[in-house]
Amino acid sequence: MSDLILDYIKSGVERFPDSIYGESYRCSVYLTDGTFLPCVMLRKSSPVVELAIRRFAQEKKGKGIFGSRDGNGYESIVKTFVAAGNRVNHYDIARVEPSRFAIPLSLLKQIEGETTMAWTGFVFEMNDGKLFSYGTTFGMEFFCLPDGYGFDNVVAVHNHSYVSPTGVLGALAEGMAVQPSEYAPSLVLRERPYFVCYYDA
Repeated sequence: MSDLILDYIKSGVERFPDSIYGESYRCSVYLTDGTFLPCVMLRKSSPVVELAIRRFAQEKKGKGIFGSRDGNGYESIVKTFVAAGNRVNHYDIARVEPSRFAIPLSLLKQIEGETTMAWTGFVFEMNDGKLFSYGTTFGMEFFCLPDGYGFDNVVAVHNHSYVSPTGVLGALAEGMAVQPSEYAPSLVLRERPYFVCYYDA
């Protein structure tokens, strides 16, 4: 187990609750070769190991989520756990620091549920009055930031909203309704991909 990761966790960094993977800690890291990873989730390995053991057993019995699809559920679930996702080894990490892309829990708690199926749209209003559209399919751990801003600049969250190309705040249609014609997905700041480090592995 890495002392520098434990020191980072003990420094009082905000815990990120996760009912499936257990408590996590968001950070940025520098690897031993100097590579910078801006979004990394630090986790204990036991919750995902226990989950894998349960899912493997379910698939062997034909009672899992893949078993009824193609008859090859066991191989599919093993592939999901061992060949998918972005991971980094704790022993390859040389430095750990807070990630500027880790959205504070105080802001996350202000974001309401899905706007439409598999899409949550919202707007952050900054302390200078500027508005920025945000959206995510399901990831809430890390988000992009506009140049020159941090999450500490956010003064209001407008749920189920967007910013038009002319900078006007508008309401997104909830449920299965058609979105406004001026809603421009290309202007939406999205969730960021991240790496997972199982720091006790």
